[in-house]
Amino acid sequence: MIVGLTGGIGSGKTTVAKLFSEYKNVAVYIADIEAKKLMNSSIIMKSKIIKEFGEEAYKDNQLNREFIANIVFNDKEKLTILNSIVHPEVKKHFQKFVLKNTKRDYILYENAILFESNNTSFCDVIISVFVPLKVRIQRVISRDNTSESAVLQRMKNQWLEAKKLLQSNYIICNIKLEDTKNQVAKIHNILTKNKT
Repeated sequence: MIVGLTGGIGSGKTTVAKLFSEYKNVAVYIADIEAKKLMNSSIIMKSKIIKEFGEEAYKDNQLNREFIANIVFNDKEKLTILNSIVHPEVKKHFQKFVLKNTKRDYILYENAILFESNNTSFCDVIISVFVPLKVRIQRVISRDNTSESAVLQRMKNQWLEAKKLLQSNYIICNIKLEDTKNQVAKIHNILTKNKT
């Protein structure tokens, strides 16, 4: 069983994914982390990114994330191009991960743009992490040392919260850590058919 985990920027998806990873019978795949690794290690991806964004896209053989982010978060067309390079490779990588983890109770697939990238089709269950907009903005500002306008610009590239929530099987309200832990435990019990 593949469980998709998503949520808007600053909702705390990584925190929720970590809570799920504490269960030994769960395999967790964080698409963003794997995509970054692949962008640095895949020769195919590197050459496509350089061809599209120029030599500056890599600095000391590592992806120049700030340079790329400045381009794609201000240009929807460039974001689409980057996604068309990255997503197919991440998808292939994830398929290999699934094959390696078939004995687990379920695989948690954490992806910020699960709906936007049309990756819900291979998920059996979808969980959305929800946090009020003001809280999300504050979290991202302090986490990334950025401005409110920069955060709002990045949010423009994600679906509206309500649209995601309506298409999710479960919603985790991630404001207080203790409450979040309880919600994760409850969902895990349902998914593994344990009785609470």
